[in-house]
Amino acid sequence: MFAWFLVIWIILNGRLTWEVVTVGVVLCIPLGLFCMRFLGYSLRSELRLFAKIPWMIRYLVVLLSEIVKANFCVMRLVLSSKYEPEPVLFTFRTKIGSQAAKVLLANSITLTPGTITVKLSGDRYVVHALDREIAEGTENSIFLQMITEAENADGSEGSGV
Repeated sequence: MFAWFLVIWIILNGRLTWEVVTVGVVLCIPLGLFCMRFLGYSLRSELRLFAKIPWMIRYLVVLLSEIVKANFCVMRLVLSSKYEPEPVLFTFRTKIGSQAAKVLLANSITLTPGTITVKLSGDRYVVHALDREIAEGTENSIFLQMITEAENADGSEGSGV
């Protein structure tokens, strides 16, 4: 945390001199200690976050590819004169442990065109889809598989993704 504060301090100052670094260190040490003491940050949690960077990059790539695929599906649905969309509202449950992982799944569903998470309550999701075909497989999506994999690899439920 201290290093992030110091880097931000130097960037905001716009120059790198001994005076800027010294004042930055003097300001950032107490700020870092404050964050560790009162905001629950620790070096261990920061290192765990850095260890998850490869998973985050992989998840972002999968999310972007699913967004592109869903865009083509919605485009086909909108531009087709023969096909009549059949909107559907459906519910499914998951066994995801942490609240952060549940919100990540809900946001991933909403970011994918053609679907929107209407409600998240406990482990129950209510999702609206533009068409029944789009809704198929949402409860077993690649997002859910990756989030479950990340939680299982973390070794502790409820620790976040």
